[in-house]
Amino acid sequence: MSLADSRPQQDCLVRGRPRSEAVERAIIEGVMKLIEEGVPLADLSIERIARTAGVGKATIYRRWSNKEDLFVDVMRATEPEDPELPGTSMRDDLVMLLESLRQRGLASRSSAILHNVHVQMKSSPRIWAAYHATVVAPRRRLGLEVLRRGQENGELRGDVDIDLMNDILVGPMLVRSVLRPRAELEEGLAERIVDTVLEGLRPVSS
Repeated sequence: MSLADSRPQQDCLVRGRPRSEAVERAIIEGVMKLIEEGVPLADLSIERIARTAGVGKATIYRRWSNKEDLFVDVMRATEPEDPELPGTSMRDDLVMLLESLRQRGLASRSSAILHNVHVQMKSSPRIWAAYHATVVAPRRRLGLEVLRRGQENGELRGDVDIDLMNDILVGPMLVRSVLRPRAELEEGLAERIVDTVLEGLRPVSS
């Protein structure tokens, strides 16, 4: 009997125990391995993933209700962790947020699997929607919170549309990372973008 065949019986014995991080990691790495081998997301069945990870299908379904939820966690696992903002000033927090985007851009260029996952994910509206809701949207809210605090403490003019300003700040980094894949993502780029945008948006001293 193979490990995959025996796993469901083992799962029944440990039902109710805390999740095993090692098992979850094995499942996520199993998906990444299949994608790295060129298997399209549409062809990744739970059965195939379970066989590759060496677990039973029940093990996967206890952690993820469907493939979309699993793929979102796979995406999160391929990315750097969200940055811890210094909180010293609006400018410093914005630089940290953009530096995180720069690092993601560099990782996408250097990692074939990360690039492959991003490309395949965008071909699936359901997966992209789930990823946007759980990853992209929270990061955008964080940027808006930083800008809002900047207005409250006088670092940013009160009449500035923070939603638009967030797009203006993030846009250059995304253009270089996605639309201009050969453009440089040099060190100090985050600082240059933030300082250039803020130059004309700080409150006017009386």
